[in-house]
Amino acid sequence: MTTRSTSTGGPASASVALAEAPMRQARNSAAFWIATGRSRGHEVVRRRGFVAVDGGERAGLRVLIQESDLDPGERAEVGELVRRASGPVNAEDPFSSTDLSHLGMRSWQMPVMLRPPGPVGEPALDVIRVRRPEDLQAAERIVIEGFELAGFEPYRPGELFPMTLLGQPGVDVFVASHDGVAAGACVSVVDDGVGSHYWVATSSAFRSRGVGRAVMLGALAHLTDLPVTLTASKLGRPLYESLGYSVAAPSTWWASVPVAPSR
Repeated sequence: MTTRSTSTGGPASASVALAEAPMRQARNSAAFWIATGRSRGHEVVRRRGFVAVDGGERAGLRVLIQESDLDPGERAEVGELVRRASGPVNAEDPFSSTDLSHLGMRSWQMPVMLRPPGPVGEPALDVIRVRRPEDLQAAERIVIEGFELAGFEPYRPGELFPMTLLGQPGVDVFVASHDGVAAGACVSVVDDGVGSHYWVATSSAFRSRGVGRAVMLGALAHLTDLPVTLTASKLGRPLYESLGYSVAAPSTWWASVPVAPSR
């Protein structure tokens, strides 16, 4: 695979301190979800302290906290968006400062991590930057399976990743193949000189075969001149640490509690 670095999406920042990582992750995540909302034709709400994207019954509502000090009006608006959401609700708070428990939501924490600019090794598998519809659909299926996105079943091609997503500034999708079969996927986003990664997933048939590492290396190869952030799951953290990421701060995530079916 031919690799190159790029600094599209804003002026590159040669150094980002660990203390800045939560804010940088908040901004990048907002950029990603705004791009996602636009590509899907979903409602996007932008305020000083938060961004929200409402995808309806299947895609749900995503809230991205942008500041550590939401004002009373912003808190009330977030509450109203959550209460009227027709689908599942997920909220990200990299500052761990906004309590949403009064809305009947459960919470957990995952670390925001930061990787400084620097070279990466070659992936052991073939990794492509997606350009064709069939490759984007392969990435879509891998992510739906890997993250158990039940709201996107039954599968509708292009619902999670429309082709128009690839035309959004700073957004790229990558697929890793194992013996010619699409096995892993991720999305990278560059905004304001910082990169980040989302939806890093491996197909269940190819787990524990280095697919996650390969797709991350393939995506990072295009970001070697930028600081890069992400939010890590418990299972993903060891991989990211091995790739040069350090823990910056805990991010609090909130999700609506599924309603049990009536009997």
